[in-house]
Amino acid sequence: MPDWKAMYLFLMRDTEKAIRILEEGQQKCEEMYLQDTGSTLRILPPPAPGEAEGAEGRR
Repeated sequence: MPDWKAMYLFLMRDTEKAIRILEEGQQKCEEMYLQDTGSTLRILPPPAPGEAEGAEGRR
């Protein structure tokens, strides 16, 4: 009969390792994103009243 406790502990240890690897990757990507100064966000003006009506008529 298999040693269920040993199997469970093995699986939990490897699951914890996988979670740590994913968290480290996410943190590195977040740092890369925060260090990037290349692009800026632009706020677009809302559409003019006549432009919004044209889109509804095409449905």
